[in-house]
Amino acid sequence: MNLSVDKQADALYLRLDESRIVESEEIAPGVVLDYNEANEVVGIEMLCLSKRSATSDLGTVRLSGVSAIAG
Repeated sequence: MNLSVDKQADALYLRLDESRIVESEEIAPGVVLDYNEANEVVGIEMLCLSKRSATSDLGTVRLSGVSAIAG
């Protein structure tokens, strides 16, 4: 899993795995889901991040409630 913030593009992207993206769908204004060949969500993009976030420091990400997931 990879989380990236692009300040210049004002966007956040969460990549859930490295499978090939075959389709993307904007499910709400500025929210795009990427799908793999099995129609599973493998990426989530949020545009206009500065308008969606109360914090001015978009380079800082805080994770809460993270625990190990049994495979």
